[in-house]
Amino acid sequence: MTSKPSVLRADARRNRERILEAAVRAFSEKGADVPIDTIAKDAGVGSATLYRHFPTREALVEAAYRNELARVCDSAAQLLADNPPDQALRRWMDNFIDYLTAKQGMADALRAAVASGADPFAESVAKLAAAIATMLDAGARAGVLRPDLDPLDVGFTLAGVGLVTSAPGQRERADRLLDLLLDGLRYGVA
Repeated sequence: MTSKPSVLRADARRNRERILEAAVRAFSEKGADVPIDTIAKDAGVGSATLYRHFPTREALVEAAYRNELARVCDSAAQLLADNPPDQALRRWMDNFIDYLTAKQGMADALRAAVASGADPFAESVAKLAAAIATMLDAGARAGVLRPDLDPLDVGFTLAGVGLVTSAPGQRERADRLLDLLLDGLRYGVA
């Protein structure tokens, strides 16, 4: 007999989301050693509720990271629905840099999770490449982006921008670099 995956009740789903948001904030601002009880309190739930959703610190770190990754990847469809493809891509690039900034804040917690055997990055490249490909394809079909772009090339370039601009006060530089990148993605389009 196979069991069906459980569907969270609305209140449980809200609790889970609040826990993940609090965890990203806590790990980003306070590092890997932030007490789990602090995260539960910041999320407005009890420790038992947190542990019911995430039985270990590593499970919480992995879920928080994947939730942030899904948020940035999933934003591509809505951005394309609301904007021309090149503008949607540029806005998505901003979201991606914000995601990288949060991830850098979580670096110690992610390293600790990996050291314990977790693999929060297992699906990262594929998810990011799919989101970028969706936007590049839309831009090529609309004639505003080059049709010969590799989503992984764009993704690794964005990661490089994130590394270069990760120091505090570098967001303006990131914006300039993202504008230059978008200009390159448009190069040669009639």
